[in-house]
Amino acid sequence: MHGGAGAALCRGTTDARTEQAYRTGLAAALQAGYEALSGGGSSVDAVEAAVRVLEDDELFNAGRGSVFTEDAAHELDASVMRGTDLAAGAVAGVRHVRNPVSAARLVMERTGHVMLAGRGADAFAERNGLAPVPQGYFRTQRRRDELMKARAGAAAEHGITGTVGAVALDGARGLAAATSTGGMTGKQAGRVGDSPVIGAGTYAHDGTAAVSATGKGEGFLRGAAAVTVVHLMEFGGRDVASAAYEVVMERLPRLGGTGGIIALDARGVLAAPYSSRGMVHGHVTRDGTVVTRVFPDESPM
Repeated sequence: MHGGAGAALCRGTTDARTEQAYRTGLAAALQAGYEALSGGGSSVDAVEAAVRVLEDDELFNAGRGSVFTEDAAHELDASVMRGTDLAAGAVAGVRHVRNPVSAARLVMERTGHVMLAGRGADAFAERNGLAPVPQGYFRTQRRRDELMKARAGAAAEHGITGTVGAVALDGARGLAAATSTGGMTGKQAGRVGDSPVIGAGTYAHDGTAAVSATGKGEGFLRGAAAVTVVHLMEFGGRDVASAAYEVVMERLPRLGGTGGIIALDARGVLAAPYSSRGMVHGHVTRDGTVVTRVFPDESPM
């Protein structure tokens, strides 16, 4: 899974407490996904469980730690996709859902739609058992400080501020992907990025790959980033590493799309390229080994 792209955490300048907080958060999320799988759950169960952990961790820009919009509010987006039958669900611009990824799954499983937005999505989530939370639940001093810096014209990349997401392969060889975000600091009210858009921020297709993206969403939207990785593999015969690299490092930069993706193929091979200065991410193997990567020099070329 990934915990966001943006400015890099660097050895020597990142304090030990911050480093450990990121590693602990990623490890807890990966463990939640692994437990879902080892308990006989599906890949959808795994990605939902993993993303929920980071949505509840204020360090990450999803759920509890979401960034502020220009009007000092919080609007959250999320999506989930199942590779077996290409079923998908998403919510956009929700303001009172503690775990948007769970609302996205409910859209997938309990409606004939793919995406619900705004007040309708909030109301749907509550009707289906997700207790609403006030806007104050999402507010943290760290994110407020970031909003003040943005309003003052400070550089946008002052930290790891991106989306969170997970991809998984289960015992039945089923693939799934999920993505959740608070968006961009100071974004215009009503702005929706790639995270809840199937094919842009999230995609899964059994036999090919599951993909979740993080970064500057407008470029990922215009480049249909997630599904392009899958199509390069499905129709172009590419392996997951070369397909992911081409999308992230060659195609998206021409559209202003900086960031990264995680892509997991049907054999369990993972690719995690990024064009931003950093991307915190990690994985858990079949035997339960957890690996977290928070510094750029930990990412394999």
